[in-house]
Amino acid sequence: MPEIRANTVLPADRRPVTLHTADGLNLVGELSLPVGRAPVATLVCLHPLPTHGGMMDSHLLKKMAWRLPALADLAVLRFNTRGTTSEQGTSQGAFGNAMDEKYDVAAALDLCESLDLPAIWLVGWSFGTDLALMYGCDPSVVGAILLSPPLRYSRPEHLQVWASSGKPLVAIVPEHDDYLQPPEARQRFAVVPQAEVVGVDRAKHLWVGFADEVLDQVVRHVNPAAYPLAKDYDQPA
Repeated sequence: MPEIRANTVLPADRRPVTLHTADGLNLVGELSLPVGRAPVATLVCLHPLPTHGGMMDSHLLKKMAWRLPALADLAVLRFNTRGTTSEQGTSQGAFGNAMDEKYDVAAALDLCESLDLPAIWLVGWSFGTDLALMYGCDPSVVGAILLSPPLRYSRPEHLQVWASSGKPLVAIVPEHDDYLQPPEARQRFAVVPQAEVVGVDRAKHLWVGFADEVLDQVVRHVNPAAYPLAKDYDQPA
């Protein structure tokens, strides 16, 4: 069987989707589903800071959509927040400094609920982790996974909401992160009793060279039956 490499794209039912926000914007997105079977859980991906190049095609999120429907039976929803551009197009609106993006997160959850997608998990990366913390503790959400959380826009009161909810909160933190490294992350997230902080040795904020480790950690929490992920895949003829 061929080895799964960085740019391997595995089979999935990939559909362009449009998210409609309560303040009247259309957001560009893509939904990737397992082929021929129902997903066991759903990832809603919240991308890094768009003013610094973050978008739905940021490499970790793209690899989730490329691999996890086939390897872990997960639905993966990626989308561009307001004013953000990727190969799929540009979402309407303008960057909202993590304030107006509350409508974007709500629109993503509305889409998942309208399609009856199961077991919704938020997966935020950098700026996306702040959106998850600020706006993601919704009744429809099982839990959240935070990749390189800077805790820049989110505040202690947002952590308290998660603490009170009891919902799983997992922070996956690079050893050499530019903003928040594992020792401080453990201190900051200690106010959430159920929070788990996973430090990743040698990794940096952008996770270059560490995509496999990140995807493994995501699957370990969302669909443990598929952990660890296969390293090769027998693609159908």
